[in-house]
Amino acid sequence: MNVFGIGLPEMALIMMVALLVFGPKKLPEIGRSLGKAIKGFQDASKEFEDEFKKEAARIEKTVAEPMKATLETPEPKALKPDPDTAEESPAVPDTDSVSPEGTA
Repeated sequence: MNVFGIGLPEMALIMMVALLVFGPKKLPEIGRSLGKAIKGFQDASKEFEDEFKKEAARIEKTVAEPMKATLETPEPKALKPDPDTAEESPAVPDTDSVSPEGTA
C-alpha cells in the first residue's frame, strides 16, 4: 500500500505518533473531521470540474456552429425624401398669390 509516497511502515508510525499526541478519545473525532474536510474538498472539486466541462462544451458548440451572415442591399437615401422630415419642414409661401403692394 503506497499512499502519497508513504508506505505501510511509515503510515503505522504516523498513526502511533498521532495516538500518543492526541490520545485515544480525540483521535476518532479528528479522523471524522478530517474525513468531512476531504469529502467537502472532493465535492467542491467535482462541482468545479462539472462547471468547467459545461462551459467548455458551450464554447465548443459556439465555435463549431457556423455563423449566419446576411447581406442587405443598402437603399440610397439621397434619392428618396424622408417622410418624417418632409412633414416637419415649414411650408414655403407661394410667391404668385402675393400682391405686389403687400395687401390683398
